[in-house]
Amino acid sequence: MERTRSRIAKRVEELAPSGIRRFFELVEKMPDAISLGIGEPDFVTPWRVREAGVFSLERGHTHYTPNRGIQPLREELARYLERRFGVSYDPDTELLITVGGSEAIDVALRAVLEPGEAVLIPQPCFVSYAPCTALAGGRVLAVPTSVDHEFQVQPDQLDTAGDDAARALLISYPTNPTGAVMPRAGMEALVARAAERDLLVISDEIYAELTYDGRHVSAAAVPGGRERTILVGGFSKAWAMTGWRLGFAAGPPDIVEAMAKVHSYAVMCSPTTAQEAAIEALRGCDEEVATMRREYNQRRRVILSRLNAMGLTCFEPRGAFYAFPSITRTGMRSEKFAERLLQEEKVAVVPGNVFGACGEGFVRCSYATSMPLIEEAMARMAAFVSRVSG
Repeated sequence: MERTRSRIAKRVEELAPSGIRRFFELVEKMPDAISLGIGEPDFVTPWRVREAGVFSLERGHTHYTPNRGIQPLREELARYLERRFGVSYDPDTELLITVGGSEAIDVALRAVLEPGEAVLIPQPCFVSYAPCTALAGGRVLAVPTSVDHEFQVQPDQLDTAGDDAARALLISYPTNPTGAVMPRAGMEALVARAAERDLLVISDEIYAELTYDGRHVSAAAVPGGRERTILVGGFSKAWAMTGWRLGFAAGPPDIVEAMAKVHSYAVMCSPTTAQEAAIEALRGCDEEVATMRREYNQRRRVILSRLNAMGLTCFEPRGAFYAFPSITRTGMRSEKFAERLLQEEKVAVVPGNVFGACGEGFVRCSYATSMPLIEEAMARMAAFVSRVSG
């Protein structure tokens, strides 16, 4: 009998379903559950940004924009990147407006990878990095990080990852799920080693504005970084604009041109209303961003204190809005811990292993939710840990 060919591409069939999505679906069936799983601000988009979006619609701006994004937004973005992170870009040739930061990562990988080329990806990391690499025809070389080094990838790990012909290094600081940041000295050393290996650096800096101690250090802003770095960012986290679906990429003109080509065939352009609203976000919302950052910082201190008090030792996150406590004292693996916590105490966290094998023994707790809910979730979690730990 003739074998029937699958209608689904092998590379798609082999993709594992998102571990985060599975827990979201379980939470949806529990309306009284407290979710510490979602990586989304609980704040509403600042009023002046919403007003700019409404005004755009009222003026009838509902048509396609140029593929790279509207000129006023690219010019404002160039001023913002220089003002906040000390790196300058030509808005005409070195900036691309995308459908969220996720699309920027996707088109970057598709633009630079030849089939079979390897990408070094420090883990634990955001769940889409490996699938996007696979869908672009690349291979993932996982680079495990550890709490002993504050989840910062070490330069010599680029030499021991097992492939002298790797094409790119995909990093993210501040990091989801650990909240780790990379200090300037560390970033300089990492970029220098990438240069020695002739690696492109894809730097996902979506959480740049949510840095609590000192100032964010961009991979593109250190010596030798700008000419090899594709800087990825977006409006979802700092400006609470997740539903607007707007991101950006900045980098060398030849790479941005290639990315713009892929982007133009895949999505044509980013949402018009979101682009016009984002101009106001960049131009006039520094104080709103600072207010949200202060609130996250307060929540960060509370959740860190509560987790350590219940015996779940937790590395101090210095960016983003996640805590990544160790659950080893419970004797459970990450998925079992998360499943039982949800079923028995109706608190949702994300198993650490969905962010890479080295995330086993941890769970991710988002503090992008209100303080009363954090306090209640921590009380329930403490009761659970006390019970299962004997």
